Amino acid sequence: MKEDFYEILGVGKSASAAEIKKAYRKKAIEYHPDKNPGDSKAEERFKKAAEAYEVLSDPDKRAKYDRFGHAAFEGGGYGGGGMNMEDIFSQFGDIFGSAFGGGFGGFGGFGGGQRRLKGSNLRIRVSLDLEEVALGVEKKVKVKRKVQAPGVTYKTCSTCHGSGQVTKITNTILGRMQTATTCNSCSGAGQVIDSKPSEADALGLVLHEETVSIKIPAGVESGMQLKVSGKGNEAPGNGIPGDLLVAIETIEHPTLKREGDNLHYDLYISMPDAVLGTSKEIDTVGGKVRIKLEQGIQSGKILRLRNKGIQSINGYGTGDLLVHVNVWTPRELNKEQREFFERMQEDEKFEPKPEKSDKSFFEKVKDMFT
Repeated sequence: MKEDFYEILGVGKSASAAEIKKAYRKKAIEYHPDKNPGDSKAEERFKKAAEAYEVLSDPDKRAKYDRFGHAAFEGGGYGGGGMNMEDIFSQFGDIFGSAFGGGFGGFGGFGGGQRRLKGSNLRIRVSLDLEEVALGVEKKVKVKRKVQAPGVTYKTCSTCHGSGQVTKITNTILGRMQTATTCNSCSGAGQVIDSKPSEADALGLVLHEETVSIKIPAGVESGMQLKVSGKGNEAPGNGIPGDLLVAIETIEHPTLKREGDNLHYDLYISMPDAVLGTSKEIDTVGGKVRIKLEQGIQSGKILRLRNKGIQSINGYGTGDLLVHVNVWTPRELNKEQREFFERMQEDEKFEPKPEKSDKSFFEKVKDMFT
């Protein structure tokens, strides 16, 4: 089970953005590779702190995490899952100021050598019906992504000689100053294309169609984004593939309406059914079920079917299906029917006599949200 991001940084859930930034800086300095050479546990804590900070420092990601937990980013949708050191240093390096000699330009064995380029991300949209949302689903989609062309070869960059960086020495009033910058010839990869097939682009990549399997957890909502690591465009040379970002879109159900993990169903019955009682077949996400309505059931009655709603994306169980009973009043009557109801107007059995157990509309609404 993944650790809570707030606990990783050692802050409370009400922590301000400044407090989160301060806590991350403290943790990252504590577990920085330069301070813990060869310590794999410290490196893992360093990565976890960066992972937590990436989510909690972004207001939108933090709101999703507060509501859904890690499941909101199944597969690492926050972008932190599988972050390597280069990702962390390039993304959050400025947060350290002068703690390590003016940023991350020369940290340990990570910044001074060849940089691994990362391919660009791809984005797709996946539509789900309510049953797929309720139970979770595995989708197979066709994706066109750029991959390294067969036969492409690389050689060491002649500008940086494979280091990925070029150094520049300038004379100042303080003496000779040496600075290192990313090599423009190879973009820091340390390699350039030696030969490539004619169909490949300038980076030695070709377009390739691939079927990708996406595991979508139960309880997702429209607007959520999942990530399939390594299924974006590839990078040239020894680079890291980008990611496939999956935007979730849900299809409206004809009879069931979602509210959080609960579902709502409007059931309309006739006056005779309400008076005499009956059984009715209704929709659920698992198929149709038959429910019994007792005689004398009142319009506005809410029947709760336990665990017939949506599975919680946080793993906190399953919501309920709330069936709203509506007694349908006929608008037109024939002579015989009208005479019957005229006689019933004087019958005390047809006089409204609500009992204490018959809750008001406002009490029912209150119960729905408690």
